[in-house]
Amino acid sequence: MANIFDFKGRVAVITGCSTGLGVQMAKALAGQGCDIVAIARRQNLIDEVAADIEKTYGVKTLAVKCDITDTDAVEAAVDEILAKMGRIDILVNNAGTGAVAPAEDITDEQFYNEINIDLFGTFRLARSIAKKAMIPAKFGRVINISSMYGLVGNKVAPASPYHAAKGGVVNLTRALAAEWGKYGITVNSICPGYFYSPLTKETLDSEFFQANAKTMIPLERYGNEGELDTAVCFLASPATTYVTGVNLPVDGGYTAM
Repeated sequence: MANIFDFKGRVAVITGCSTGLGVQMAKALAGQGCDIVAIARRQNLIDEVAADIEKTYGVKTLAVKCDITDTDAVEAAVDEILAKMGRIDILVNNAGTGAVAPAEDITDEQFYNEINIDLFGTFRLARSIAKKAMIPAKFGRVINISSMYGLVGNKVAPASPYHAAKGGVVNLTRALAAEWGKYGITVNSICPGYFYSPLTKETLDSEFFQANAKTMIPLERYGNEGELDTAVCFLASPATTYVTGVNLPVDGGYTAM
C-alpha cells in the first residue's frame, strides 16, 4: 500500500514559523519528507529553524522574512519562494497574535491589529499563493490555524478581538473552500485549544488553569508538543482529496461541552 503521508517533492509554506506551534508543524511535515519554507518577521529565528530542520530531516528549506500585514511584502515573498523552490503545494497560515483585555477596555488599535494579522494576514497569503501557485497547478492544500476560540466564547481570558478574528478565519475557510474546490485546492482549518509552549507553561501549570482543565476539558489536560502533528499531516496529505471546508478542533474536547 502506498504511503498516504508521503510528502517527498512537496513544498510547504508555514507562517509564524519562528517559534512554538509553527515550528512543530513544520517539523511534522518535514518528518514525512516535505520541503519547508519558514516565514516570520525575525530573520535570525527562521534562519535557525530552517537550518535545524534541514539538518535533522534532510529536506530542502528556505527562510523568508515577511510581515503578513504588508501586501507588497507578501507578494514579494511568494515570488521569492516560487523562484527558489519552484512550487508551493501546502500553505499553513499559522501567524497570529492575541490581545487579552476586557471588551470594554479594548482600543480601536488593538481590535484593528488583531483583525489585520489573524484574519487579513491569513487571507493575504492564501490569495497570493492560490493565484500564483495553486490555481495554475490545479492542486493545493491550504490549512488555516484558527482556534477553539474561533468557535466559542470564554470566561477565562477575555479576548474579544481574538475571538472575532479567529471566528472570521473559520468562515473564511469555508468561503475559500467553496470558491477554490474547482481548482483541486482544499481549504481547511485547525482550531487548537491551549497548548504547552515555553511561553504558556507557567500559566497553564498554575493552580487556576489546572483546575480549569479538570472542569472544562474532557481529557482534563492541555495539549502537548506534537499533538497537532497528525492533524496537519492529515489535512496536508495529497491523499486527503475529499475533505474541504472543515474546521477541526484539536482541543481535548473543550468545544464538545
